[in-house]
Amino acid sequence: MAVSRPYPYNQFNFQVKFGSTEAAFQEVSGLSMEVHVAEYRAGSASTNAPIKVTGLSKFGDVTFKRGVVGDISSFYQRINNVSGGGGNSPTGGETVVINLMDDTNGTVVQTWTLSNARAIKLTGPSFNGKGTDVAIEELVMLTEGIAQT
Repeated sequence: MAVSRPYPYNQFNFQVKFGSTEAAFQEVSGLSMEVHVAEYRAGSASTNAPIKVTGLSKFGDVTFKRGVVGDISSFYQRINNVSGGGGNSPTGGETVVINLMDDTNGTVVQTWTLSNARAIKLTGPSFNGKGTDVAIEELVMLTEGIAQT
């Protein structure tokens, strides 16, 4: 899927799928993975430097932002399901796929798959009588794994 080329892809051609439902977003951020490192040194070690032992993996929360388009139920249903206890089981989440598209927006060039993702925060738009910006809502989801292909 990934194609080698002399210049990077644009960040503004992407698609997001929640299961089989495709959704449009202005911004997706927070795709991160971190491995915890513990330092250890035995008292009888011959060197004064600790060894580093890798531990658990941690995945960042992913934020989805979009303009309010009248579909008020999809974000709310996700967080309402979790707040009602539906997101605490090992299978309580959903698979979310984020595709980076080529310059023609016709071919997937890289994919990030979030496993067992669950909504943890929903922020409605800010309102200002003198403002000219579009109304943006934000959904934050936790994930238990990020696979990149």
